[in-house]
Amino acid sequence: MRLSFEFFPPRTPKGRAGLLGVADRLNRFRPAFFSVTYGADGSTREGTADTVHRLLGHGMATAPHLSMGSDSAERIGALVDEYLRAGVRRIVALRGDRPSGIGGARLPSNAEALVRVIRSHCGDALQLEVAGYPEVHPEAESPAGDLEFLKRKVDAGADGIITQYFYHPYAFFDFRRRAEAAGIGVPIVPGIMPLTNFTRFVRFSKGCGADVPRWLYKRLEAYRDDEPALREFGIEVVTKLCQDLLAGGAPGLHFYTLNRWGATTRICENLGIAAGRAPAHS
Repeated sequence: MRLSFEFFPPRTPKGRAGLLGVADRLNRFRPAFFSVTYGADGSTREGTADTVHRLLGHGMATAPHLSMGSDSAERIGALVDEYLRAGVRRIVALRGDRPSGIGGARLPSNAEALVRVIRSHCGDALQLEVAGYPEVHPEAESPAGDLEFLKRKVDAGADGIITQYFYHPYAFFDFRRRAEAAGIGVPIVPGIMPLTNFTRFVRFSKGCGADVPRWLYKRLEAYRDDEPALREFGIEVVTKLCQDLLAGGAPGLHFYTLNRWGATTRICENLGIAAGRAPAHS
């Protein structure tokens, strides 16, 4: 099983120091890699690179996120070269969030174009991950159209897919079945979001188009003023989700940690992932 953990670049010295502590705690599960997000139109480019270098400096395999935005192919190539020199061997290639002020217009570049630029620049020197949406991308015209975009990313040279988070295993299994029927043959790893805060969960889900089942919303809402109880309930729910996904053949798990270690650690322990029983790296 391939295990990975996602961070965002901290904005303060305290946050940067704290993230290394979080990474150390999670590294005992021997993940295949840590990934580091990339802000709209490269707004966290320096922060992402700094975080990647810090993690690499502590001997942790790290995969920067990268989006094309308004950057030229030459600028992307230069950044890729910098990462290769630092020891990066995997990149998560995304269309990326829109920078503020762009309104409803689509970005001029997309993940397919980015994958092609990276492959043209460095061949097979990097493993490339792209994003998939089990519940359909919120801007897609149809499920079929969404899969068409995904297949184009894979055909451009992506080695694997990491999904948006979700809370019903059938969403993943249906997505995988449809992807395979469309000729997408690369591994699809489900993205996992631990549940620790009601307000943040609702805001994030609304922003990314993730479905919030009514039963789950109501249970979390009932615990919104009792954080310890919400946390325990969330760990129970997400542990069961992960168990169902792994039992159904998911090749691994990718945790959206929000730079925290507690709930993710508990879930991994519940799944029997422990030091000395590491998932296979890929």
